[in-house]
Amino acid sequence: MQSTIEEKQLQFGHKKLYINGRLVNGQSNEVSSLVCPANNQPVATLAQATFEDTQFALQTAQEGFQYWSRLSVDERVEWMLKLRQQLEKNADLLREAVCHEMGKTWAASEEDINSILDALEFYAEEIKVKEGFEIKDRQGTHTHQMIYQPLGVVTAFLAWNFPLLNLGFKLGPALAAGCSIIIKASESSAISASIIAELAHEIDFPKGVITVLHGNRKNVGVPLCESTIPQLITMIGSTFTAQKLIEQSVKTSIKRYSMECGGNAPFIVFEDGNMQDALDITTAIKFGGNAGQVCVAPNRFYIQSDVYKSFKTQLVERANQTRVGYYKEEEVDMGPLANKAQVESVQHFVDECVKEGGKVLAGGTTLDKAGCYFAPTVIEMTDRSASILQHEVFGPVCVIMEFEEKEEVLALANDSTAGLASYIFSENEAVLDEFARRLEFGEVQQNGVKYDINLPHLGVKNSGISMDCSKYALDDYLILKRISKKI
Repeated sequence: MQSTIEEKQLQFGHKKLYINGRLVNGQSNEVSSLVCPANNQPVATLAQATFEDTQFALQTAQEGFQYWSRLSVDERVEWMLKLRQQLEKNADLLREAVCHEMGKTWAASEEDINSILDALEFYAEEIKVKEGFEIKDRQGTHTHQMIYQPLGVVTAFLAWNFPLLNLGFKLGPALAAGCSIIIKASESSAISASIIAELAHEIDFPKGVITVLHGNRKNVGVPLCESTIPQLITMIGSTFTAQKLIEQSVKTSIKRYSMECGGNAPFIVFEDGNMQDALDITTAIKFGGNAGQVCVAPNRFYIQSDVYKSFKTQLVERANQTRVGYYKEEEVDMGPLANKAQVESVQHFVDECVKEGGKVLAGGTTLDKAGCYFAPTVIEMTDRSASILQHEVFGPVCVIMEFEEKEEVLALANDSTAGLASYIFSENEAVLDEFARRLEFGEVQQNGVKYDINLPHLGVKNSGISMDCSKYALDDYLILKRISKKI
């Protein structure tokens, strides 16, 4: 294990596992190093769980569920709000963690902390009004009462792009419903989840209700899936990862799934659409503090012919004007990509696009500075079958194409196995109504963009199962039971 002196020199020191209400090192005492992508400097070490650690975590999470699920709603809510208060008191520390593990700008980290605070508060209120209901008996011989009960142990696999937001989307409904939760944060952004474990420990949160593990697929990921203890596997990540988790988990038992698998959002601008609003949203999501690493970020830009040239010119200008770097060192608009592998992935997509006839109008390459930086990129493409159009480019890359007619662009937009977010800009209500019905996406954003904890976040096709956010997400964490009684 790395020496104590070296750990103290790191920004966030050594982060332990959180199992059964205790902060512990793994039985092997092995650690991994977490590096800040803004400067490639190590900022923390993570204790690595062994297979035995994971098995113990599963057992204690089951015990934690037995305790937590028997508490009254008011008692659970009291604990949730106590945890929320502790997080709010340490908001700056948590934001610093996000900025160091992801390289985000300080402004971008605000969404993360607000999201987890909102989630705990929202579900603490929502569970109070989650009531059962009666079903009328057709023959009048019985009464039928439908009641909600906690599902069981939840295992949550989290993506790295929004460390606190992603955690809030799972922690809020799980705790409110009466479930215990095992959190497997990404090894790329596990500092913030570990700090939440430390804060839960400080307030003596009931043991076994929240578990935080770090470790590899063999020792943590696979045994969490193959165990018969978890009743729900929930995830934010890629479609490939979702497929692997489902494949591993069905070997031993039937489980529920709630999985957000990302998207490949079309961004449609008609000639009568508000171009400045469209450009503002593009700049914020693709060239903002998270460097385009957003599941709902637009990837495929379809611009109607009459306004195509103007949109293209202004988008290139905005890309070239975006200040890229580390907010700790300079005033910036956009931070780095999450890691070297992500840089290589984005570069590969850009290179392949160019081979297929794409014309780079801005960026297209890494930046000559320490860290995982990629230049804001605009690529003009005419080939409607280009492979890049079938992939989610998780980075600051905009592929723009020209279209003439609405049927043409509708077909192009729907030509994807993903179906999360979509965007359309037009002042024609008939067009908006038609595209709302015919776009094959779980979310259709018209003339703007809006996300909030009370709004369902959901996809179709390969973009996932079930949803995050809103009162409807609670249903994944609850059992609906029928009690029929003869009159």
